[in-house]
Amino acid sequence: MTPHLTDTPVLETERLTLRAPAPRDAATFMAFYQTERSQYVGGPMAPRMAWLFFGSEIGHWALNGFGMFIVARKGDDTAIGLVGHWYPHDWPEKEVGWLMLDPAVEGKGYAYEAAQACITHAWTALNWPTIVSYIHPDNARSIALAERLGAVRDADATPPKSSNPDASAALVYRHPKPENLS
Repeated sequence: MTPHLTDTPVLETERLTLRAPAPRDAATFMAFYQTERSQYVGGPMAPRMAWLFFGSEIGHWALNGFGMFIVARKGDDTAIGLVGHWYPHDWPEKEVGWLMLDPAVEGKGYAYEAAQACITHAWTALNWPTIVSYIHPDNARSIALAERLGAVRDADATPPKSSNPDASAALVYRHPKPENLS
């Protein structure tokens, strides 16, 4: 029997399927976290720490009822990114975050497309009152994506307090609530 998360939504966009993380995604996740590309999201880290962190992605769904989605291109279930909802116990606000696991897919708009779907899901299905994205100050690509999504830096917002210095130094980008929602 292969364990999996039950009752998790599947989001679809024009080109992507966003689904719950599954054991088959661990190797791709761990490989990403052993590279310098992970420097702005807590990495690089040793394989054991990456494996534990992947387990926390699955556990987040179980504890909160929402979490980060594995991003795959339609018709290909291979994990290319991780985008979605994040709210660990020490986070001041609920976040929509993103990372692309495969460097070959960067610059194709997949992170934007997936993040847009997750932001809409947070407003409509999860009924979040606010949405932020915590971004390392040196992560220019992520800042550009947040701004493309319409987020604005909120210098008055509290970044996460964390043992991870990258998280504590994060810039807070606030996503605007759509006007058609109350």
